[in-house]
Formats: sequence, C-alpha cells, structure tokens
Amino acid sequence: MAVEIKMPALSPTMEEGTLAKWLLKEGDDVVSGNIMAEIETDKATMEFEAVDEGVIAKILVPEGSENVAVGTAIAILAEDGESTDDAIAAMSGSSGAPEPAKAKAKPAAPEEKPAEKKVVAAETSNAASSAGTGSQKDGRIKASPLARRIASNKGVDLAAVTGTGPKGRVVKADVEGFTPEAATKAPAAAASTSTSAAPVEAKPFTTDIPHSSEKLNNVRKVIARRLTEAKQTVPHIYLTVNIQLDALLKLRSQLNSALESKGIKLSVNDLLIKALAKALMEVPKCNVSFAGDQLITYERADISVAVAAPSGLITPIIKEADTKSLSAISTEMKELAGKAREGKLQPHEYQGGTASISNMGMFGISQFDAVINPPQGMILAVGAGEKRPAVIDDSLQIATMMSVTGSFDHRSIDGADGAQLMKALKELIENPMGLVA
Repeated sequence: MAVEIKMPALSPTMEEGTLAKWLLKEGDDVVSGNIMAEIETDKATMEFEAVDEGVIAKILVPEGSENVAVGTAIAILAEDGESTDDAIAAMSGSSGAPEPAKAKAKPAAPEEKPAEKKVVAAETSNAASSAGTGSQKDGRIKASPLARRIASNKGVDLAAVTGTGPKGRVVKADVEGFTPEAATKAPAAAASTSTSAAPVEAKPFTTDIPHSSEKLNNVRKVIARRLTEAKQTVPHIYLTVNIQLDALLKLRSQLNSALESKGIKLSVNDLLIKALAKALMEVPKCNVSFAGDQLITYERADISVAVAAPSGLITPIIKEADTKSLSAISTEMKELAGKAREGKLQPHEYQGGTASISNMGMFGISQFDAVINPPQGMILAVGAGEKRPAVIDDSLQIATMMSVTGSFDHRSIDGADGAQLMKALKELIENPMGLVA
C-alpha cells in the first residue's frame, strides 16, 4: 500500500520549514534509516531519515520550497510489490492526497444587494483586525498545543497574544515574549489599521546604488524576530566590570601543558564559561527566567554560547557547566561549535539554557552590549584581553585587562543582584584556582 511521506516536525516549536535538498530521486529504493532530505528549520539544517521502506514513486514538494507546513505530504512511497503508477493513482484517489485547487475552491456566492455588501465588508474588516491575535471568525484562538500549554501554566490569555505563526497562529515564542504592556498596545494598533479600506502592503526596497540581494533564510528570519521582540519587550540593564586576566592566562598555560598529552587545549572562552556558571550558582537570583506572574529560578547553570554560523547566530548549550570539568567543557564546546557551523545541531543541543555568553574578543572588540535571549534573564558580553595601564598594589603597572558587560532582564533581576554576579565573576577570573577546585 502506498505511503505518504509528510513534512516532519524536527523540533518542538517547528511549524514549517524549507525543504532544502532531496538526497533521493523518483525511482530510488528507500531503506529504513536512509537520509531522504535536508530540511532547514528555524535554527539549523537537519537530516530527515526514512522510517518506511519502498520506492520513491513521486516527489510532491521540490527542493528549495520554503514555508512548507509540518504535516504536508512531500512525497509518495510505493511499498514492496507495488508499482509506482499504482501508488500515485492510489494516493491521488485518497482523501489524504494533496489537491489544493479542490480544497480551496468555494461555491460562487449569490449576487448581493448594496446593503448586504456593506455588512459583508464590515465582517471582513473585523475578521482581518482579529487575525493578528490568532482569532478565527468563530471566536476560537489559533494556537499550537505547546503555546496553549505554556499559556495555561503562565496564566496568559491567548486572546491577548499577537500570533506570529502561519496565518496569525500563536506559537511558543509569542507566549514566552508576551507582556501585559504589549497587550494594551495591540487593540490600538488594530484600530488604527482597521481604518484603512485595504491593508497597506510593504513597498519593495528600491535603490539606484549598485547592490546584490539575498533572500533571508529561516534562521535569519527567526534571529530578526526574536531580537526585535527582546529589545521591545525586555527592559535591559547593563553592568560593566574591568577584569585583570594575567592570573587566568597563567593558569590556562599550566593546564594546557598538563593536558597536551590528551590532545586537549583550553581556550580562554572555556574558562569564562566555567566562571559564569559558577558565578550564577553563587548568585542564584541571576540564574532566572521571567515568566509573566512567575519567576523561575534554575538549580543548575546551562550556558548558551554564541557561535557565528554561515546561516546566522546560534547558541549551542553547555549543560551543567557549573559541575563539569574544564577539559569536558572544552571538548564539548569544540564539538558543538563544529556542528553549529555545519548546521547539524540537534534541537536539544541549542534549545534551553539558563544564561548566555557572547565573546567578540577574538575580533578585537574592546566592549559591547549584548541582547538578552528570552526567556533567559541575562547574557554576558566579553571583550578582548588587551594591555592597559592598571593600578596594582598602589602602583601604576601594565596588565592584561578585559571589559565584560552583563545585560540583565530588569523585570526579574535587580541592579544590585546583577552587580553581585559581576563581582563574583571578577573574583573567580582574577583568582582562577576556584575554577578547578
């Protein structure tokens, strides 16, 4: 019997994806476990493995197709002993076959009188104004099951949440980024847009300057959306400390000499990951997430580390960094960074985290402010270690100094608590034996 191969959900929050590449073609044999296609999710490009066995009878969605909804039939598989023609005919005749033209067809509406037309126009306007909040004409809220569960746990009214998913559907990120302030602005925005006879379409970008253009991939779209939401909805407070690095660099050199035989070479970033994790455990008021009417305090430090990948920024996670050895952190970080640059990270390797670290010191950046990655409560921005004049033992000397800035969600972390974290971090880095204790 023919089998429909459907667009899989490769992460808990995936609503749609791009079918980047088919690795099999029509007529190819399929064995369970074969890699059939590469699918670009909102975070990475992932391989899609076959579950059933047979022959590819027909490819329904060509490679390169964007915004393919989860559950959409993308190919037809003919099982053993079944011809490809029979498989295609069987699926075309079944209710599950993709027949977009028939599915979307509607009977012609009878001719309306002028008064009736005004009523219909008003109803259409009302429906359009509710689309932004995920409402349907019958009053139901369009939302993913995960979004409904999170909203229930947080006590959030889905009717007040603006949906950014397909056709205004409320998704996980919408609920997590929801604030009462945003809800009060939504009706006013809806009222202003409803005064127009027709929705205003975004004008295409035009310029007479020679240029090239590239369509945004899913990862870049998500980065743009989430960072915009973070800056609009999360009140950031920034705290900077200058830290002397000489003791840390000396310890790193000693540890690398001892670990050389094992093929392990610690980076400064590996030690900073450990330092941040331990500081978070010393100041648990900063190891938190704001969740509407709740404050979530984590019992371990999972550190998300910003990695620049070809498709865009991604943050693989070092879980339980507060209890892992430096050599374990170094080995795991190298593996995760490699997978991130190849677009091969699995969802559990980049989803979650209790705090983030972004290091741009290798680019010579002295200091910068990073944007918080909700629902995390803070992110550490690390600048370059550089020789600077410093007062040491009441005398002016040259020392290797580094500026580090913490960005804190001021809804959940008070300035004094953030300052305590930065103080603990500075002490750990300037007295680094605590990192190996």
